[in-house]
Amino acid sequence: MEAIIRTAELKDVDRILEIINHEIKYTTVVYDYNERTYAQQKLWFDQKQLSKMPVIVAELDGMVVGYGSYGIFRPWDAYRYSVEHSIYVDAAYRQAGIGKKMLEKLIAMATEGGYHTMIAGIDASNEKSIAFHKKMGFLEVGTLKEAGYKFDKWLDLTFLQLFL
Repeated sequence: MEAIIRTAELKDVDRILEIINHEIKYTTVVYDYNERTYAQQKLWFDQKQLSKMPVIVAELDGMVVGYGSYGIFRPWDAYRYSVEHSIYVDAAYRQAGIGKKMLEKLIAMATEGGYHTMIAGIDASNEKSIAFHKKMGFLEVGTLKEAGYKFDKWLDLTFLQLFL
């Protein structure tokens, strides 16, 4: 069965929380230390709704297996045409084209929304994600050395950019 990409609903917040907390706890995909609570994730979801920024989910056989979103890159007026996106796929469902479908949807939404560029900030050790983004047309534009610290090591953050 093929994944359905749809707009996230409040009922999806529990599953979104499970997915992000796995990444926080076990990976450097997210530079957070502490798992989020339901209240924190719901606040994030509510803020996305209020700012009219999308949250999408990938659903497979009735279960949310991934989610994605974007928001304005930085909180100053001149950045209002630049968005930074995030996509997370449950580890059990990777390599099935779900991330690609979600990113294609986010790119289409950002293009329709009149945004000029989409940015990805990716841990430099995540070679698969960097290669995936390049395959999707993103260009590597720079790396911030030792921008984060997690799991007792310094982390480099690579930025990629797609003009819409």
